[in-house]
Amino acid sequence: MSPRRHGPLVCALLLAACGGNKSVQPDGRAQAQAGAPDIHLEKRGDEKVIQYDLNRDGKPDVWDYFVTVKDADGKPVERLSRKEMDLNFDGRVDAVYWYDDKGEKVREQLDLDFDGKVDETLFFEKGQVVRKERDLNGDGKVDAWLFYERGQLVRKERDTKGTGRVDYWEFWENGQIDRIGEDLDGDGNVDRWTRSPESVTAAAPAAPGAPAAPTAPSTPAPPKTP
Repeated sequence: MSPRRHGPLVCALLLAACGGNKSVQPDGRAQAQAGAPDIHLEKRGDEKVIQYDLNRDGKPDVWDYFVTVKDADGKPVERLSRKEMDLNFDGRVDAVYWYDDKGEKVREQLDLDFDGKVDETLFFEKGQVVRKERDLNGDGKVDAWLFYERGQLVRKERDTKGTGRVDYWEFWENGQIDRIGEDLDGDGNVDRWTRSPESVTAAAPAAPGAPAAPTAPSTPAPPKTP
């Protein structure tokens, strides 16, 4: 989520209170400092929850969820498993982050327009985004998928007709579109390929034996040359 959507004050507060996957403990001295967020600790089942009231309005804005696990020596330790944030202080969670046993973020869920619905979900492997899923029309269903390799966008897929099936593909190379595939009649097959002007300018029917449109999100790339 872009920091400019929330303003420098909000982002500064979030960074100050929630600096990554660290086991933050309530500190009475810190709370006594002017401008420091109010911090509250509670237990919810098997989880310990630390709540932060960043704008000091009496309502929590950030929630850190900790679970107890065993380390390599078999000793119990706490680790951050999930973080929730109310970025615009309207009382609703706008961002949720999940972490694995190593403390690395594995998933991120965002409400980009603050309407109470998830607009985008990001999936991470070894600290890098590998896939994004988006709900572009706000109907609660994913209709766009973006795939990344080594941090670079390589493919976009869309369900433009709301059928639950991918009917539009963009293949990217070196930061720009290389070719586009379209299913024009809804039969699950690519009917037309279009090459980008930077590649080869062409627009023609798909070659015989063009692959059927697989079910998203795990879509193998069609052949390089139509």
